Amino acid sequence: MDFDGIGESPGVPKKGKSRTPKNAMESILKQKSPAEFFAENKNIAGFDNPGKSLYTTVRELVENSLDSAESINELPAIEVTIEEIDRIKFNTMIGLVDRERVDEELYDDFESAKAREKRMAREARLQEIQAKNAALGKKAKEPPTNSKGLKGRGETSFYKVSCKDNGRGMPHDDIPNMFGKVLSGTKYGLKQTRGKFGLGAKMALIWSKMSTGLPIEILSAMRNQSFTSFCRLDIDIHRNIPHIHMHEKRENNDKWYGAEIQVIIEGNWTTYRSKILHYMRQMAVITPYAQFLFKFISGTTDKNVTIRFARRTDVMPPIPLETKHHPSAVDLLLIKRLIAETSKQNILQFLQHEFVNIRKAYAERLIGEMGPDFSPKMSIKSLTSQQIVRIHQLFRQAKFDDPSGDCLSPAGEYNLRLGIIKELQPDMVATYAGRFLKAIHLLLKLE
Repeated sequence: MDFDGIGESPGVPKKGKSRTPKNAMESILKQKSPAEFFAENKNIAGFDNPGKSLYTTVRELVENSLDSAESINELPAIEVTIEEIDRIKFNTMIGLVDRERVDEELYDDFESAKAREKRMAREARLQEIQAKNAALGKKAKEPPTNSKGLKGRGETSFYKVSCKDNGRGMPHDDIPNMFGKVLSGTKYGLKQTRGKFGLGAKMALIWSKMSTGLPIEILSAMRNQSFTSFCRLDIDIHRNIPHIHMHEKRENNDKWYGAEIQVIIEGNWTTYRSKILHYMRQMAVITPYAQFLFKFISGTTDKNVTIRFARRTDVMPPIPLETKHHPSAVDLLLIKRLIAETSKQNILQFLQHEFVNIRKAYAERLIGEMGPDFSPKMSIKSLTSQQIVRIHQLFRQAKFDDPSGDCLSPAGEYNLRLGIIKELQPDMVATYAGRFLKAIHLLLKLE
């Protein structure tokens, strides 16, 4: 057989190559906090680039506001404002003195003498052609845009995004963790919500920290609360904890309730303008019971945008109810967690009260099917790993009624029809709402 290196002295590496680095570094085991992970993989949460980050920030704040208002059966009234901040104003905000360029050649938009000479010659030829065309009565073409007059690639745009609602508000002491701790939230229960994973506004804060370094500001009050809570904070990425700048109670003489969130981020309104406005219109279609006011404030007044999406109906979808786990949709890990957290004493009570669609008689039949090692009065905390596997296997094989659908909040044909007519004004409308369906481990309804 023929191998590379045959005939060479063993232990003597080839000249210029080293089989083992002289200063080989040992592999070091590292850990990352959830905040670090999402900061490094922000595309997972929709923060791929400045333009999409602006769009996702608006979307997350709007949907949080809708959930908050709907949770207290309040007709949503949501105000969204995007204010453009140029570099000079941004530098003033953070106390950075703007200075003139010293080394012009260092910058991307620098134009050398040779390039300037070519550009001027090209412009002179263009002017000559335009003069001839004008003399002949031909329509003059618009000169091409001078790319050097545009923003350089390093010239960024910043935006203050504000979202105000009339929702539930937040408990004073919970605000820091609700915004400054990734994967902590109030939406982990078993009912329909637009947000689910404890990201949303926290990702907007992470993007703010990465792009501008500025904190988020939250003003919040709950119904019949005599004070408003003001909190200014950012997030310690490495420790996944909030870094609080200010957290205080203020007077609430107007008896206002809801939340107002402000965050300053890098973005791109020019490329994502149509997507943001399209999203706001889509939300107006599917939530005709909500009122939206959208404002874009530019550095030049002719570019300002104000759009009001009026409320068309006072009929809101039913509030989704918290439900329990369906036995056919649980896994081993979840069963073990439910056993560890339950307050029930025996397996019969556990099956009846920790799952939906298991009545006492059916629970007794299930226990009888599990085998002689099980009995209704058996302590739930005494189950072995093998017995838990047996329960899981029976759950996968047994027949259970489908869940009721109370945990969902469908828009309804009436609201869908109103929203479509109000925003799209089509010649013909046909809406349909199907029955609740169970797909694998999910409950859904097609509308």
